[in-house]
Amino acid sequence: MQRVMIVGQPGSGKSTLARELGQRTGLPVIHIDTIHWQPGWVERSWDEKTRLCHEVEARECWIFEGGHSATWDNRVARADLLIWIDRSAALRFWRVVLRTFLGRGHSRPDLPENCPEQWGNLPAFFGFMWRTRKSARAKMQQLAANAPSTCRVVCLRSNRETQVFLASIEQSAGLAQRDC
Repeated sequence: MQRVMIVGQPGSGKSTLARELGQRTGLPVIHIDTIHWQPGWVERSWDEKTRLCHEVEARECWIFEGGHSATWDNRVARADLLIWIDRSAALRFWRVVLRTFLGRGHSRPDLPENCPEQWGNLPAFFGFMWRTRKSARAKMQQLAANAPSTCRVVCLRSNRETQVFLASIEQSAGLAQRDC
């Protein structure tokens, strides 16, 4: 395992899983939010996001979590493992409220500096989550169904499945990736 692609809708647990997997394997973790956003919640241009995603995808080793679906085909073609976290909308909305409340005024580790969690951002973000809940899930379902045969696909639908998956990843798995 050298290149791991993690997809899921907001609040599904992508960043948390990526960090945990990175600790267990030693692979470098890239969060799409550090590509999507610049400090101060300034969004990068579509072209810049695409260029940065392609730079990461070209590396020998990575755990790359998140969207910018325009680059998914290239990313999954390079990945040897695709993890799709498929969780209910209710749970995801709750997790976003919880992370906003607990992190209010601070930037999460998967965001650039000066991107603090703010209550004022929730209505627009919830609108985005609601509008894309079916279309985004369908896109991820299609990605998983059409992944190349060289890419193992894992779909995680519960905390239990996630824990079983993580338990299957041995600490020694990262030894071969130390040169990445």
